[in-house]
Amino acid sequence: MEEGRGWAAGTSTGPPREFHGLVLKPTLGMPLFGWKFGKKKLKEEERQLQANNRDYNLQFQYANNSIKTSKYNIFSFLPLNLFEQFQRIANAYFLFLLILQLIPEISSLAWFTTVVPLILVLAVSGVKDAIDDFNRHRSDNHVNNRPVQVLINGRLKEDKWMNVQVGDIIKLENNNFVTADLLLLSSSEPHSLTYIETAELDGETNLKVKQALTVTAEMGEDLQKLTDFNGEVKCEAPNNKLDKFMGTLTVHGEKYALDNEKMLLRGCTIRNTEWCFGLVIFAGPDTKLMQNSGKTTFKRTSIDRLMNFLVLLIFAFLALMCFILAIGNGIWEYDKGYYFQVYLPWAEGVNTAAYSGFLMFWSYVIILNTVVPISLYVSVEIIRLGNSFYIDWDRKMYYPPKDTPAQARTTTLNEELGQIKYIFSDKTGTLTQNIMAFNKCSINGKSYGDVYDVMKNSIEITEKTEKVDFSYNPLADPKFVFYDHSLVEAVKLNDAPTHSFFRLLSLCHTVMPEEKVEGQLVYQAQSPDEGALVTAARNFGFVFRARTPETITVVEMGETKTYQLLAILDFNNVRKRMSVIVRSPEGNLTLYCKGADTILYELLHPSCEDLKEETTEHLNEFAGEGLRTLVVAFKNLEEEYFEDWIKRHHQASTDLEGREEKLSELYEEVEKDLMLLGATAIEDKLQDGVPQTIETLSKAHIKLWVLTGDKQETAVNIGYSCNLLYDDMADIFIIEGSTSDDVLAELRDARKKMKPESFSESDEVNVQFEKKTKKSCVMPEEQANGVYGLIINGHSLAYALEGNLEQELVRTACMCKVVICCRVTPLQKAQVVELVKKYKKAVTLAIGDGANDVSMIKTAHIGVGISGQEGMQAVLSSDFSFAQFRYLQRLLLVHGRWSYIRMCKFLRYFFYKNFAFTLVHFWYGFFSGFSAQTVYDEWFITLYNLIYTSLPVLGMSLFDQDVDDRWSMQFPELYKPGQQNKYFNKVEFVKCVLHGVYSSLILFFIPYGAMYDTMRSDGKAVADYQSFALMAQTCLLIAVSVQIGLDTAYWTAVNQFFIWGSLAVYFAITFTMYSDGTYLIFTASFPFVGTARNTLSQPNVWLAIFLSVILCVLPVVGYRFLKAQLKPTVSDKVLQKIKKDKKRPLPPSPKRRLRRTSTRRSGYAFSHQHGFGALIMSGRNMRPKSPFAATGTFSPNSEKSRHK
Repeated sequence: MEEGRGWAAGTSTGPPREFHGLVLKPTLGMPLFGWKFGKKKLKEEERQLQANNRDYNLQFQYANNSIKTSKYNIFSFLPLNLFEQFQRIANAYFLFLLILQLIPEISSLAWFTTVVPLILVLAVSGVKDAIDDFNRHRSDNHVNNRPVQVLINGRLKEDKWMNVQVGDIIKLENNNFVTADLLLLSSSEPHSLTYIETAELDGETNLKVKQALTVTAEMGEDLQKLTDFNGEVKCEAPNNKLDKFMGTLTVHGEKYALDNEKMLLRGCTIRNTEWCFGLVIFAGPDTKLMQNSGKTTFKRTSIDRLMNFLVLLIFAFLALMCFILAIGNGIWEYDKGYYFQVYLPWAEGVNTAAYSGFLMFWSYVIILNTVVPISLYVSVEIIRLGNSFYIDWDRKMYYPPKDTPAQARTTTLNEELGQIKYIFSDKTGTLTQNIMAFNKCSINGKSYGDVYDVMKNSIEITEKTEKVDFSYNPLADPKFVFYDHSLVEAVKLNDAPTHSFFRLLSLCHTVMPEEKVEGQLVYQAQSPDEGALVTAARNFGFVFRARTPETITVVEMGETKTYQLLAILDFNNVRKRMSVIVRSPEGNLTLYCKGADTILYELLHPSCEDLKEETTEHLNEFAGEGLRTLVVAFKNLEEEYFEDWIKRHHQASTDLEGREEKLSELYEEVEKDLMLLGATAIEDKLQDGVPQTIETLSKAHIKLWVLTGDKQETAVNIGYSCNLLYDDMADIFIIEGSTSDDVLAELRDARKKMKPESFSESDEVNVQFEKKTKKSCVMPEEQANGVYGLIINGHSLAYALEGNLEQELVRTACMCKVVICCRVTPLQKAQVVELVKKYKKAVTLAIGDGANDVSMIKTAHIGVGISGQEGMQAVLSSDFSFAQFRYLQRLLLVHGRWSYIRMCKFLRYFFYKNFAFTLVHFWYGFFSGFSAQTVYDEWFITLYNLIYTSLPVLGMSLFDQDVDDRWSMQFPELYKPGQQNKYFNKVEFVKCVLHGVYSSLILFFIPYGAMYDTMRSDGKAVADYQSFALMAQTCLLIAVSVQIGLDTAYWTAVNQFFIWGSLAVYFAITFTMYSDGTYLIFTASFPFVGTARNTLSQPNVWLAIFLSVILCVLPVVGYRFLKAQLKPTVSDKVLQKIKKDKKRPLPPSPKRRLRRTSTRRSGYAFSHQHGFGALIMSGRNMRPKSPFAATGTFSPNSEKSRHK
């Protein structure tokens, strides 16, 4: 343990005060729903525990192994959920209105007009929240109830994960998930090695090796020894650093250092290890996986936030109107009403005009509350739910091989899918399938892998293309696919270079074979690249069968041969190659080497010049197709020279000083004058349609950042494969500084090249940050002088995320078209997303498929989970999920864009129709003595938003589309207005209000003027309040119906039915309610008897209605026409182009192969761990049980093999 590690910052240099080994820091904790009010909560700074001693460990109150991601329980749901819901301003406002309506002095509308909608809204939201939380509970229970074997009182007892405690010893078996963060004690493998897969933590599927301390390894699976084990561990407190662990183990008074190589972390999977025992160090929420998982936050869209602001604005506007009308009432009552008390008596308890004005203020609050109707929120939820169903039902986002449909797991974020500016993507399993395939090769100047027709023209490989039949080889891998038959023919014809090529691939590697059933070989490769190459050699007749520290057994064309393995010249990131020196059964000494072409070309013999040129052409072709290339070569060694070299090698490998340098020199010496054999091309299989999807998203001005746990070379390779990076870019910056100063300098150099003027004092961003105002957080968009890419590794990123460097990182990275972050931890992924959210006014989306992506999925505005190879954690934490990355373009460009446009149209229309409806009351106040008399019939007020205008706007908001899905994908530029939030913002809202004010003036004064002192054709008067009310409400309803007709771009039978049906329902209800029969049955409730037939039978009334409607919609039609002609937007231009193109049939999408000239990129061993060769040579990972280790007698052509 490092001295002082884990001590609280700022303490003295001496050891801290310890309480049973736990360094404590007091903090005052006061949980909201707990009992420990005012108690001091102790913060852990260092952990101490004892194996097999629960009583001792319980005193520290460490977390147990249960996890909890749910928010509520059965008792807290109602109070907590209602508390959350009433934090919505509108809900709290309607509760306040309800209280007002219960006061008889000021109530002008019945209380039930508010109660019913409010309860409906609360119930719908509550049920949705309950279902979401129920699913979280179910997920938690599934994990917490997994079985595990715990050592208790000398016996292994099966228990649940959630009951495991710190200090317990547990047994794990092959393919088990690791239960908690464990210290590895012993395993079934030699030297207590344990193989693990860390896909859930870092996305890598290649195996990692962990090794127990010798002192604990000796216990093996002896339960008595394990029970008696009472070692004490002191280590760091729980943290989120996946690659670091520091601690000490004390056994029998001896101290042993602990590091990350001895830890098995929760989230890993045990592989190729029959059993292992581990001591629980961190459990449940303290595990590194859970520390990296991030918090579940309540996500709200930008439109939600804008609506909250607008609702506050409307409240202020409402208060102003009520204040004006209350003042008016006070003046009118003082000036006029006081003398009319016999005719219009004041209410009981009202003694002064001022008090009357005060009561009228609250009466008008109730009457004018429809400027923010509660139905707005009900309608918004219905629209979002409907658009979510479209995603669930979309057959074009259904993936048949896995029977996986797209799923909208959250129904509150749909419209934000139409506003994405930044996408943060994982690589492994998201962009790629995580499958390496041997695709092509060049052997002795001839290229293999392409398929030609009889005219020698290259043809595209499809599913129907004939595959090579490997049935002649009983040891072939049935999953391996190759299409070029000429390569098999060359092997069968005993072509010497071809045999040498595949012999090299079968010998030069660090792969471990596993053969549980004879003849069924499984390769465990350190990197998937190596697995692909050895599998290719296997299928072409050179089967790597077994290995020991001294030998490699290969079945060559049916004949078993055992090669003596004399040395492995291991791979590292500087050498970028690996070699083996072997002695063949015939006694020949050969060095086989494979590595990056740029390195190996420097080591070739001069006689290979012609072959080198031919191979270079092939390499360029392979790289142009995005394949990962690798060059292979060999050298025959003299016996005398090798004897001398191996002595020097042994001496160098045992030197304590300068060992690495001396070995490197010896490697350089022997790896000279190599003879070129050829090159391999491996395809890191992308998911279908990834390059095309990225290209389409790029046209939609969406920036893609790749955040991966993989090495830099691997990530760059994929960047080129999927068209993220390309050679036509102005520059690709690599940030790999090892100090914060280096990183700052590299970032600034990159920014200087992209935009030199960004360093001037007058630059907008520099000025903004000098002022340091509260709003200065958000940086404006900056344009670079070309197309650039940025690559940054995790080590440098850690510095870049600190202090002032984060602003520099955001400025530089956001100027680039593509950013790739390599070797990043799950928490760093979330920090990068948080950084862009903090400094850019942009909507972010994170997409991934593993547990290591959960934190960024939770952090981004929208999280998308891919139900892929790495489990379901990402899907469970996501807002939307589907099976393939390519579906992302449809989710955003079609569903997202439609949802955004529909929501914006809905809000614009909704605010317009309610302002037009409500402000008529305001104007009427000036003509009714400010008496809070409503213009309309009370039943019309109740049904206006509920029935008359609800369905047409819902019809538009669920079915409208400016262009169909094909054109949306064909013209990604249509997505841009959503990113700029053009369709609904504060300016658009002001336009809606002005439109509503103008319409309300028309809808009040034209009916008022038309009714004023008017006589019917038979001489009877119609200028009464009830006739005016009916005429005003009819004008209003027809005007808003015409307006929605103008707003609808896509007419369906449903829209037609809703609009005409709503008008028909209005007239049907009006004539029914105003009939004599209804009046006789419910006299008090329906006083407008006979008004409908008296008023609507007059031609002048219909003329006035027609005039009102024309005056309401004419300015809108004129404004839209002139705007489209004089100042067309990008959307207007694209829509015009689509109208022209619609006259011609839509051209089929060109199916082109993405070929380009590209720099060659070695695909060799990028997932390799340095030193694995030494592990193989030491034999510490070998089992002495392979039947092929010592003999060379097995042949696949033997009788036994043939008749199996």
